[in-house]
Amino acid sequence: MTEADTALQPKRKGLSRRQKRSLSRGVQYLVFVAAVVAFAATADWGRLKNQFAQGDIARQMFPDVITLALKNTVLYTVTGFAVGLALGMVIALMRLSSVGPYRWVAGVYIEIFRGLPALLIFIFIGVAVPLAFPGTEIVGGTYGKVALALGLVAAAYMAETIRAGIQAVPKGQMEAARSLGFSPARAMVSIIIPQAFRIILPPLTNELVLLFKDSSLVLFLGVTLEERELSKYGRDLASQTANSTPILVAGLCYLLITIPLGFVVRRMEAKTQEAVK
Repeated sequence: MTEADTALQPKRKGLSRRQKRSLSRGVQYLVFVAAVVAFAATADWGRLKNQFAQGDIARQMFPDVITLALKNTVLYTVTGFAVGLALGMVIALMRLSSVGPYRWVAGVYIEIFRGLPALLIFIFIGVAVPLAFPGTEIVGGTYGKVALALGLVAAAYMAETIRAGIQAVPKGQMEAARSLGFSPARAMVSIIIPQAFRIILPPLTNELVLLFKDSSLVLFLGVTLEERELSKYGRDLASQTANSTPILVAGLCYLLITIPLGFVVRRMEAKTQEAVK
C-alpha cells in the first residue's frame, strides 16, 4: 500500500478506550463530589448536633460504657465464638465423615441454623428451652444463654468454613502422615487441622466481627442493668435523656472493635495470598 492510499483512508474518529475510561472515572468522581456537596449544603447540622452530639451527655456515659457495656459485649462475643468454634469443628468433621448418618445430621443442622435468623435462635433459647425443660437453668445465666445462642448460629457457618479449609489441604499430607504410622484421627488432629486453620483464619476472624454485632440481640433475653451490652445500654440512655447521643457513642464503641478486626482480616488475607503465590 502506497503513502497516497494510506492518506486516502478515513481517519479514526472518537476517543480511545483509555480516554473513555478516564472520562467515565472523571464523571463518577464529579457525581460523587456533587452528591457530597448537596448533602452538606442541605443537611441541618444544627439539629443533627443537638440530637446526636451533646458533649455533656456523652461524658456522663463514661466510664460505664467501657467498663460495663463494652465489656459485656466483648464477653458475649468471645464466649459465643468459643462455643461456635468447638461445635463447628465437630459439625465439620461429621460432614466429612464416611458414616452416612453423621453427614446427614450435620447437613440438616447447617441448613437449619444458616437459614433461620439469629433473632429466632435467641427467642428459642430464651423462651422455648425453659418451656421444654421446666425447672432447668442454662449454666451461666444470661451469659450462658447468649454464648449458646451465638454459638449455635456461628457453628453452622464455621462448620462450612472449617470443612472447606480441611478439604483445601493437599491429600498428600494425609497420605504422608499415614505412611509414617499416624492413625487417621491423629493425622487429622496433628497434620491436617493445623494447616487448615492457617487457611481459614481470615474468614473465622470475619465471623468474629459478625458475632460482635449479633451480640446486640441479647436484649431479647431480658437482661438486667449489669448485663446490658452496647446497643441496649445506648438505647436505654437515649430513652432517659430524650437524645440520640448515647446511640452514637455506642456505635463508635462498636467501631472501636470492628475496624481493627477488619484491618487484621485484610492483613491475614494478604499474607495468605502471598503464601499461596
